[in-house]
Amino acid sequence: MKLPTLLHGGRIHSQASSDATAMAVEGDTIVWVGQDAVGKALYRDAEQVDLAGAFVTPAFVDAHVHATSAGLQIEGLDLAGCGSLTECLDAVRRFTTANPGALAWGQGWDETKWPEGRPPTRAELDVAAGGEAVYLSRIDVHSALASSALIDRVHSTRDAVGWSADGPLTQEAHHHVRRAAQRSLTASQRRSAQTAFLRRAAANGIASVHECAGPDISSAEDLSELIELSTVEDVPEVIGYWGELNAFETAKELGVRGLAGDLFVDGAIGSRTAALCAPYTDRSDTSGALYLRADDIAEHLVGCTRAGLQGGFHVIGDAAVAEVVEGFALAEKVVGAHALSAGRHRLEHLEMVTSEQAERLAAWGVTASMQPLFDAEWGGAEGMYAQRLGLPRGAQLNPFSQLAAAGIVLAFGSDVPVTPVAPWATVRAAVHHRTSGLGVSPRAAFTAHTRGGWRACGVNDGVTGTIKPGAPATYAVWEAGELVVAAPDNRVQRWSTDPRSGVPGLPRLDVDAPLPRCTRTVRSGRTIYDGGSSQ
Repeated sequence: MKLPTLLHGGRIHSQASSDATAMAVEGDTIVWVGQDAVGKALYRDAEQVDLAGAFVTPAFVDAHVHATSAGLQIEGLDLAGCGSLTECLDAVRRFTTANPGALAWGQGWDETKWPEGRPPTRAELDVAAGGEAVYLSRIDVHSALASSALIDRVHSTRDAVGWSADGPLTQEAHHHVRRAAQRSLTASQRRSAQTAFLRRAAANGIASVHECAGPDISSAEDLSELIELSTVEDVPEVIGYWGELNAFETAKELGVRGLAGDLFVDGAIGSRTAALCAPYTDRSDTSGALYLRADDIAEHLVGCTRAGLQGGFHVIGDAAVAEVVEGFALAEKVVGAHALSAGRHRLEHLEMVTSEQAERLAAWGVTASMQPLFDAEWGGAEGMYAQRLGLPRGAQLNPFSQLAAAGIVLAFGSDVPVTPVAPWATVRAAVHHRTSGLGVSPRAAFTAHTRGGWRACGVNDGVTGTIKPGAPATYAVWEAGELVVAAPDNRVQRWSTDPRSGVPGLPRLDVDAPLPRCTRTVRSGRTIYDGGSSQ
């Protein structure tokens, strides 16, 4: 029988003991938290692990990921760092030259940050690709550039909604070429990409991810392989969601937690496909695209509620949010408020939402799965949101404080490969929202990225996502500087290190402060990442 493990000489983030320096683990469970001297007396025969001052927290949960796409970006054509149209085309040219005959799958270009202010034309892409098949999704993954060689594999693309003879493809045209690109991947390529992503997530202190799959974003085969991978390898746990209306048999076959995630009500602001109540400021001829109506949303919610599955939707624009709220209201008339709330349904992104809408969603028990790095990347008076939507409309997105005040459970994630897996940067972004008054406290942000992720997938037992006796031994060890406690009055911008507060400290989250570095991640008592430190 394996001996218990006593970790001591550290700083343990525990609500059960805010000044704890040690914790004991037996098998897959935390059994004790407290001070070094007591722990060493109680667990004399345990395996001893000297933390040497390291900081131990519950492991993070990333509540919205696309594992295979993220892994392909890690292993292949990463365009997120391209500073111009020319750099993007040069990257494509290098990749296709080095990998003749292979699909070039790229991700992350963002023309709003390029001096040219536009993406490549198809003619420019074809020249750079040298006749190879190329798929390059925009950073928001709601539009893509595709070479003629890839488009020729699916001739119906040219007749689909969203087709452009020269520019990025959106809506159905984009879905056609994305599926063609996916079919070009082998099982071994998918496995390699999934493994690469999961290992990177573990190296960032993440022990669980919510894969938001669906017929327009990946495939049932891809999701099944990913879930199976997480059960046979020491990698983060994968909680699966399948984004397809009323696909109850598919949900049963895949064993997913719900028919939710990227079930699109609309698109994204960067690609101008998020559904708006008023036209885009920088393109007055469009208000985006609305893919589902209230009746469809209600029918799906009723079916999921009755089947005991979580339902949910991708929703960003204010017109899409209004449609979702109406859909919930219609569903309530069928199944009742209690049953609808018990369904623990969730909404992804929920970027443009009013206080009144937030209160109604809270009454239906909705969880908001959000990505604070969206605001860090595109928020503020001069960011992409303001370019697309104008001010003040473009500075009011992702109102974390407004949703929290309404009583909505927040669950944070990355939507990787849209933004990277960087949990401490995510927590910091939620605190330092680019619009004053829309951020949340460090404690609330940290909770949303740990315990909130578990609550989002229906685990609300009071211990999972915490460090206290009886909790799963799912934690991360960090090299971190001074720990501080936010002042209880949000109007007072000060910090306290007084342990008498009874509140466990967190690292400084100032914009210029160094963020913690993960040295170990443990999932249910098994190490899934070891950075090679003394811990």
